Amino acid sequence: MIGTAAGAEILCEIRNHIAFITLNRPAALNALSFEMILELRAQMRRCAVDPEVRAVLLKGAGEKAFCAGGDVRALYQSFKESGTLHREFFIAEYPLDYSLYSYRKPYIVLMDGITMGGGMGLAQGSALRIVGERTRIAMPEVGIGLFPDVGASYFLSRLPGALGPYLALSGLQIRGVDAVYARLADVYLPPAAVESLAADLAALTWTDDSGADVRRLIHARAAQGLPAPSLSVLRPVIDLHFSHATVPGILASLDHESRPEYRDWAQQTATLMRSRSPTMLCVTLRQLQRGKSLDLAACFRMELGMVEQCFVQGDFPEGVRALLIDKDNSPRWNPSRLEDVTDASVDAFFRERWSSRAHPLGHLEAESFRA
Repeated sequence: MIGTAAGAEILCEIRNHIAFITLNRPAALNALSFEMILELRAQMRRCAVDPEVRAVLLKGAGEKAFCAGGDVRALYQSFKESGTLHREFFIAEYPLDYSLYSYRKPYIVLMDGITMGGGMGLAQGSALRIVGERTRIAMPEVGIGLFPDVGASYFLSRLPGALGPYLALSGLQIRGVDAVYARLADVYLPPAAVESLAADLAALTWTDDSGADVRRLIHARAAQGLPAPSLSVLRPVIDLHFSHATVPGILASLDHESRPEYRDWAQQTATLMRSRSPTMLCVTLRQLQRGKSLDLAACFRMELGMVEQCFVQGDFPEGVRALLIDKDNSPRWNPSRLEDVTDASVDAFFRERWSSRAHPLGHLEAESFRA
């Protein structure tokens, strides 16, 4: 067993040629610290080259969460104290997330419980994304003055219809069955299958095709007869309203929804969006529009520049203060009105920041665990 010293935040146990890696910070809903990112990156690299390891399963400790995201409180403190963590964190996190998309061995993620932000970054590059009854997935960053990062420019922009803008601009949580429908997950396991997953994998008989062995076992345990996803019911109206090219256009469309079966949903969605950072709503929509035509590496490079501007613009630190530090739930967004968001202020998030020096993610492609 590797990495199981008292208090270790990343645990790794190898059984039956499978590395069972656990995010071990349950009291914080397995939110990622900087140290966890570095250790997880090291563990994944070791497993990639270890001939004894044929597959990797990543899960979260406890019964509440896979991973609730990054430790934004620590980033807030770093920014307030003029530290470096709030920059170093993303420069370490994004290469890890990027590398998982091309992992050389079957990489499985059990999104059991809350899975948000940084947890989605770890999950979306997986070859097999598993959800279940306790799964709650969201990209809620606009609520704290940030934008959906960790590769969301890539994976949200490629969802069916207008589901990407809807989930990004609302920040709403969805359940496991909706995650499968939205193509943010691959298989839904019933509670008993989730509980026995580690034991089942530990008893797996291997052939020459490790990926097929793992997929066969897990898909054989998939839940049957699940209810219709709520997103499938709302899909026509989501596509109608969230296909508009601007945030004011989306809100105007929602405001004019008059059909009785959709009116309450539209009003609630518009109200929720209006509580978010006006600037970051506009930035997020632009981000997804741009990300749709970019490759994965370019999306991460774009996002790193956007993060830099978040600390300059100020809504991110203010959102963390209001919702997580002081908890007054009254963020003072700058500006406070959508009408006052200018094209120039949105453009600032996408300008080239490293034209005269090397981009911190300039060698991102070399981070592949295939190497």
